[in-house]
Amino acid sequence: MVKAMNNVVSEIIDKSLVLKVGSVISVEGRTIKVLVDREKNVSHLFYKGELIKSIVVGSYIKITKGFEELVGKIEGEYIEEDIFQSRKNYASDTAKIKRILIISLLGYFNNFSFERGIKELPLTDNECFLLDDAEFNKVHNFIKEGDEPIHIGQLAQERGMPINLGINGLFASHIGIFGNTGSGKSYTLANLYHTLFQKYKDRDNFKKKASFFLIDFNGEYVKEGDNENIIIESAYKNTYRLSTQTQDGCDKFPIPEKVIQEPLMWTVLLEATEKTQKPFISRVLKDSYLENQLSEDDKFKQYVITLVKRILESNDGTFLDLPARFLADVGDAVNSNDSALGEIADKFREQLNYHGNENNSFYFQEENARIYSNNSDFDKKIDDWFSNFSVSVSKINKVKLIEIKILCKYYDEIVRGYSNQEHLAPLIKRMETKISDLEKVIEVTDSKKGKNITIVSLKDVNLDMKKILPLLFCKHLYDEKKKENKNQETFLNIIIDEAHNIMSESSQRESEQWKDYRLETFEEIIKEGRKFGVFLTIASQRPSDISSTIISQLHNYFLHRLINNNDIRAIERTVSYLDKVSFESLPILPTGTCILAGLVAQVPVVIEMNKIDDNYKPFNQTIEPTKHWTD
Repeated sequence: MVKAMNNVVSEIIDKSLVLKVGSVISVEGRTIKVLVDREKNVSHLFYKGELIKSIVVGSYIKITKGFEELVGKIEGEYIEEDIFQSRKNYASDTAKIKRILIISLLGYFNNFSFERGIKELPLTDNECFLLDDAEFNKVHNFIKEGDEPIHIGQLAQERGMPINLGINGLFASHIGIFGNTGSGKSYTLANLYHTLFQKYKDRDNFKKKASFFLIDFNGEYVKEGDNENIIIESAYKNTYRLSTQTQDGCDKFPIPEKVIQEPLMWTVLLEATEKTQKPFISRVLKDSYLENQLSEDDKFKQYVITLVKRILESNDGTFLDLPARFLADVGDAVNSNDSALGEIADKFREQLNYHGNENNSFYFQEENARIYSNNSDFDKKIDDWFSNFSVSVSKINKVKLIEIKILCKYYDEIVRGYSNQEHLAPLIKRMETKISDLEKVIEVTDSKKGKNITIVSLKDVNLDMKKILPLLFCKHLYDEKKKENKNQETFLNIIIDEAHNIMSESSQRESEQWKDYRLETFEEIIKEGRKFGVFLTIASQRPSDISSTIISQLHNYFLHRLINNNDIRAIERTVSYLDKVSFESLPILPTGTCILAGLVAQVPVVIEMNKIDDNYKPFNQTIEPTKHWTD
């Protein structure tokens, strides 16, 4: 037994002698300088018949300080000549050269695991060693106790070394995936969620308690035909291809009726100003009298007639065109065959005039006479015009019904003097096109589809709605999740590809107030969502365009090739987990290779993502001209 113990001790000593590379000569905060032993200035070491890679920039070093074992990463190296060479006898000139490593501390070994962070600093003359296989595996063990592993790829510099992440550590976090176009960013996003879905897709609790909502700006994740199974098979997901180009044959996203009754939705959709337009929208949706008048056909007809007469009873010459405008606007909103409001509006334009000298009143101009507003024939003429007007309120689209309410309230408040036309007219003008687009992409229904994975394509949606729809959808989902109990049994992951389209800090297509509201909404989700089981995954080729608050709140990062200096600086300012070597490698990363950094990874690592079947890949391959140009 004594002989066996001696052999073990001898083997440990031999291994230590082989792996020892030098000693600490300087400690400056986290930055440590190590003098390399002269005999270790080789590319590989030989131990028990095997070649071991020696020290290189980017590899790890273990520093022993008594019983403590600290771990650092080599960020650089340089050489210097011995300044006291005249006092020493060197066998050759090369012997005068000293090799110095610059080390950045990452963490330490704690019993049988690696812990990130600085527990204490080394001392000068502490010995430094290469990591053995067991220690190397500890550093790259990213799965906490009790978590389930998911295999995403392998170390790029250590072929065959798999990288497994904990599902809780990765998906119960905010994730950022960044990289220039063609670097593999979308592939990584598809890969992560494809791997997760394949593991859990048939589990009942996953279907009941987990929801995934992916916003696809460019149609990369929804493709008809052979690639319909992108990320996951069609049977497991809801797919919506929204379009503002046509109303026929396109998908419509289901929105509960209670959502369209919320002032917030219309504030967002119509880009309402804070001080005048937003309170006006709230008054519209809270007006129970107006709601009652639009609940039955006869009541609605009488309300329209009453409002027209009220305009005329004001005897205000500035309102001369108001009845015709009101009837034309409401007629367009009703948009039904049995509505005669457009024709009545034309009659008002042709015959209604105003006498502003003595009478100060409205009148109808007939062939040889005038009928003034104080004449009983005046009201009778109006009633005759409206005799052919009828409309079925129940057949009016629920979105259009809101438009009619807004119009009626707008003209009513103008007549009463409660609102100013100049303040509300821009809102009314925006409403016509916005509601027309909204009708093409949403369906008001309380029924839900049973699948927990939803992908929404905005490829064929115009630019204005591309800004608004993601905000509407995400805000609705987030608010619904907040209303649920806070025991965090249910899970919601909002995934946004090309996130700079909706999270950009600079936009010329919107007011500062609207931009602030848009950013504040997503910043609230990323700051507070974790408490309610809501997590955000964003992918973008321009991280410099995205709010720095959003980027800094992300927990885990997959960084592909970034060439633009502004993008690299944006990452450097907000990502505290990266070392100098990782930052400098960002512009030269190969396609499909990325740097993983964040809370889930104890150290930043360069990984090659796993390959996934072609059926599940996003539809974003670069065109090959020679395939199409060759006869």
